[in-house]
Amino acid sequence: MYAFRKPFTAATFEELSFWGVDYKILLITSQVLGYTVSKFLGIKIVSEMSGSRRALSILVLIGLSAVALLGFALVPPPYNIIFLFFNGLPLGMVWGLVFSFLEGRKVTEILGAGLSVSFIFSSGFVKTVGAWIMLHWNISEFWMPVVTGMLFAAPLVLFVWMLHQMPPPSRQDEQLRTKRQPMHQQQRRAFLRLFLPGIVLLVVAYIFLTAFRDFRDNFAAEIWQSLGYGDTPEIFTVTEVPVAIGVLIIMGLLMLIQDNAKALSTYHGIIAFGFVLIGISTFAFEQGWLNPLVWITLVGLGLYLGYVPFNSILFDRLLATFRYVGTAGFLIYVADSFGYLGSVGVLFYKNFGQAQLTWLRFFILAGYGMTLVGSVLIFFSWLYFKHKAAHWQTTEYPVELEREWQVSGK
Repeated sequence: MYAFRKPFTAATFEELSFWGVDYKILLITSQVLGYTVSKFLGIKIVSEMSGSRRALSILVLIGLSAVALLGFALVPPPYNIIFLFFNGLPLGMVWGLVFSFLEGRKVTEILGAGLSVSFIFSSGFVKTVGAWIMLHWNISEFWMPVVTGMLFAAPLVLFVWMLHQMPPPSRQDEQLRTKRQPMHQQQRRAFLRLFLPGIVLLVVAYIFLTAFRDFRDNFAAEIWQSLGYGDTPEIFTVTEVPVAIGVLIIMGLLMLIQDNAKALSTYHGIIAFGFVLIGISTFAFEQGWLNPLVWITLVGLGLYLGYVPFNSILFDRLLATFRYVGTAGFLIYVADSFGYLGSVGVLFYKNFGQAQLTWLRFFILAGYGMTLVGSVLIFFSWLYFKHKAAHWQTTEYPVELEREWQVSGK
């Protein structure tokens, strides 16, 4: 999926601007807007989709995004900007559909960690492939995205077929993590009413994580140019490999925690540590204690220690802690939809509010802001869910939840 979404960010589209806005910002904004709309649609579509339809849906969605990339290559700028919107529109639902195959299992931690490592590594790898294609195949910046995507088309079909062969969660899985099933509108509303303060704190923290992660990802080429690595395509992958390995090990080890409430608290601690690591490593870089390679790697590690749990394991453990029958995909898409709205906001703020700042300086200041705000939000989220779990009936749903389900006829 990332081969159809991220390669265009390896291009800089230098000296192109329209309506007073940098062309690359317009492209990224267009794609992120499509991705954001997709996330809001996914709250309903992903939450309600049955397992038998997921594999075909993944292939159809990515196929539509490939058609949009072809339109981007064929239509001249600025008219091709709209095609990035239609590229992002189907792709936003792919993650939730893939994770729906994995959630609710005793090994969801290691499966989710592996899946999350894939997007950390993939984002850098497909940009390396895109940059290499432009450098060695003399492919233009406009044709490079669709060419890169086509290189991954055959593996895509094979691996989606393999994913479709996965058996459903076993009875032991359901005992450990609760049963997983689609959530319709009434159940979604009931869940949000029960946990609204905690969900708001988590979602706001995730907005900061998503905006920062997207900025680092989408403007990596500009940041590396500022640091003196502009002609080094492999740099996109070199910094992400240790990040991916570190996140995989840490998240995988959490599978050993059987108690769901303890695991939920531990995830809060890991996310908080990630926020702090971003600020500390940025300060060390500014003091000259770290070289750019180590700094970007440590920032990436801190960022993904916070970002990865939201995309997989955090919400799975939350449902298991409160023995709530539903799907983690719903919560992932609630967080994602608002997260990408925040990402769009940061793009416009940089272009219209802080245009005088270089990409590198803006990235540094954003890192400090992440540490301060994110740590506070996660601390209060931890307090909320700790208090909620202490007063929760783990053997049956509380009375207000039963009433909601009776009203909905479920």
